[in-house]
Amino acid sequence: MLNHIVIMGRLTRDPELRRTGSGIAVASFTVAVDRDFGPKDGGEKETDFIDCVAWRQTGEFVSKYFTKGSMIVVSGRLQIRNWTDKEGNKRRSAEVVADNVYFGESKRSADSGSYGANSYGGNSYSAPSPAPSYGGYSAPAAPASDFAMLDDDDAQLPF
Repeated sequence: MLNHIVIMGRLTRDPELRRTGSGIAVASFTVAVDRDFGPKDGGEKETDFIDCVAWRQTGEFVSKYFTKGSMIVVSGRLQIRNWTDKEGNKRRSAEVVADNVYFGESKRSADSGSYGANSYGGNSYSAPSPAPSYGGYSAPAAPASDFAMLDDDDAQLPF
């Protein structure tokens, strides 16, 4: 069976980092995700507020590097949790359990307060796992001084 979800949006509040009784880190946070389409009457697009949880190193990473308003990309699985409220009523909650977390905007854009359309950053942290992760690798950007000018000899090009 396949249970994989990817969401991109902004944090509604700072992540909350807690520890289990055995000291395992767990971060809880909510991501505001705009829907791709608006209502038929031309009104405003709706926003979904999706609860997420990240465990161990991924949770510590989220807590350390993300704050309210940060653009975040979360890749993981959807989990339905059953619980009982204070009145004894049975409840169900859906949440995304994060396997990989990515920056949704460059640090430069975040620092300037620019919330326009930014390219998918590719910077990520994922908890160690035996299976390789796809989409989480990005070659580090080289400083501008490492680039060299190419000769204008188009005769050597294969096309």
